[in-house]
Formats: sequence, C-alpha cells, structure tokens
Amino acid sequence: MITIKDISKNYGNTVILRRVQLSIPVGSCRSLLGESGSGKSTLLKILAGLEKPDSGSFIYQGEELINKPAEKRSVVYLSQDPLLFPHMTVYDNLAYGLRVRKMPSSTLEEKVITLAQQIGLKEHLKKHPHQLSGGQRQRVNFGRSVIITPRMLLLDEPFASLDATTRGKMQELYLDISRKYQITSLFVTHDVREALIMGDTYGILRNGSLSCYDTRALFIQQPDSGVAEEINFWKSIQ
Repeated sequence: MITIKDISKNYGNTVILRRVQLSIPVGSCRSLLGESGSGKSTLLKILAGLEKPDSGSFIYQGEELINKPAEKRSVVYLSQDPLLFPHMTVYDNLAYGLRVRKMPSSTLEEKVITLAQQIGLKEHLKKHPHQLSGGQRQRVNFGRSVIITPRMLLLDEPFASLDATTRGKMQELYLDISRKYQITSLFVTHDVREALIMGDTYGILRNGSLSCYDTRALFIQQPDSGVAEEINFWKSIQ
C-alpha cells in the first residue's frame, strides 16, 4: 500500500494543498480530477521529490519517502511533454535508466527489446526523437519510465496534447503495460471519461482538499464528478 497523509502546501497566504490524504494499493491506479489551480500538479511534484511540502508523509509499504531526495524515491513523474534525450536513439533513451543502474549489457538489451516490442517501437529503435510522431515519443517516454520498474508512476495529463485517436491508443497501451508490470500510479486528468477508463479508484481535488472514492459507483454518484454532464452531452447530440 502507498499511503499519503496530511500533505499540505502553501505559497505565501495561498493554500495549495490542505492536509491531503489518500492510499493506493500496490499495482493499482487512482485517477485524480480537479480544475486548473486545484493543486493536482503540485501534489505530484511533491510525491516525486520536485517540491517540498509544508507538512505530511508519503509512505511506501512502511518506508517514509517524504524526506528522501528525488533520485532515491524510485518514483517517476511524467508530464504531457516527453522530455527525451534528443541526441540519443530510441534504444538508448529506453536503456538509459538501466545503464545508470549498471545492468549487465546482455540483460539490458533483452529488456529493451522486449519492452520495445510491447509498446510497438521495435522497428524504431535506431531512430532519434525528432523522427518520431508525438504519440511515438510519448511511448518512448512511458517505456523509459516503466523499464526501471519504479515504485510509483505519477502521470500529469500525459496524453493531453495528443489527437483523439492517438490518445485512445495510448490509454489502451498504458492499461496493458501497467497490468503486465504491476505499476502503481496516480493519474491526473481533467477529462472525466479518461479518469473512468484509467482508474481503479478515484479522487477529486477541490480548492486543495481531496475527496477519495474507492469504487466507480461512488465516484459516479458525486454531483461534481462530471459524469452526469458527460452523459447529458452525449444524449443531447443523439
């Protein structure tokens, strides 16, 4: 279990996060919705070690991570901008984290090729990022994060910049790979339909305060989940 307790963050007199608490079973995904400025990205950056909270704890199976430096948390933050190494091939981008961890070359090559096959990039391993489409670059970004088997993956609207067709394919890919690798993740999105597709459990951030729902039924019942509006929209165009 991953447990987040009483995470608070203020910028001056502005409250960004107010004693946020949530738990995520290992191997599952919690979708997190909220309006712009509700604190979603700030929460992810705190968990990744990119920002410091004013208070709170972040516990992974009994180990406190909140005071550990980012590089020692084994927690990966992904945004919608795939920050790949432009001078490296797809193969080398995927292999980077394993090389840093000094994995033997034969094992490294096997893992990279296996993952490249799973994410549909085996034919593109010799290409550089500028030779790829936006969806392919995001696949590399995702694969590079998964291959090091992190404790947790933090996804900050990772597919928001993709067209609808590519976005759907990336959602399917994420679900497939996350199940194979038993990834534990917190998936931030502003799209209620994407939240329902990606999450096993759900949360809504409102003005820095988080409400959690551990079943789809409970989430759908919430007046501000956005589900009713989504349903009414599709009914209106029939």
